[in-house]
Amino acid sequence: MPIYEIEQFEMHTQKYRVEADSEAQAIKRLFAGEADVVDGSLEFIQVVDDCGLPVDEYRDLADALDALGESVDDDVIPSIRCIVQVDK
Repeated sequence: MPIYEIEQFEMHTQKYRVEADSEAQAIKRLFAGEADVVDGSLEFIQVVDDCGLPVDEYRDLADALDALGESVDDDVIPSIRCIVQVDK
């Protein structure tokens, strides 16, 4: 049976620490990559269903999912960024 690797869009939060003179400057420094990650602060929030593989480009996969009873809207296969077969 084949083995697949699937990338799923998920929302997480991550805390950072940065020294700055104001909140605005702190955010600017974060955006510039000048903040340090707070160890152990990564937290899962939810799966992101409004991003995914475009149905136009993955029609066969969308139809196969529909046949299995998984709902797929007209635009995207929800939350899936990519799927690759890695082993047979």
